[in-house]
Amino acid sequence: MTLAFPNRSRNYDDTRRQVRFFGYEGMRTIPFRVDVDAIADQVAPDANEEAAYLAAFDRNRASIEKAASKAHSNSQKPEYILTSANFR
Repeated sequence: MTLAFPNRSRNYDDTRRQVRFFGYEGMRTIPFRVDVDAIADQVAPDANEEAAYLAAFDRNRASIEKAASKAHSNSQKPEYILTSANFR
């Protein structure tokens, strides 16, 4: 089955400093997290963290979903954490 991202929701986890979102493969929900370090270069240092990281995620959603699909195609894990290395 193909991994899809029909659910546009995402949330910021301040404790883990990650943005969480979900992919779907058939009926299976697959959680993904993006370390904010992977998108931090697009956030102003004095910005409200949550709003700024979510906006940076939204601007880069296509490349984030592409990296998530690639990570998922390489292995079957219960959850994925994407870092800067996934975007090189």
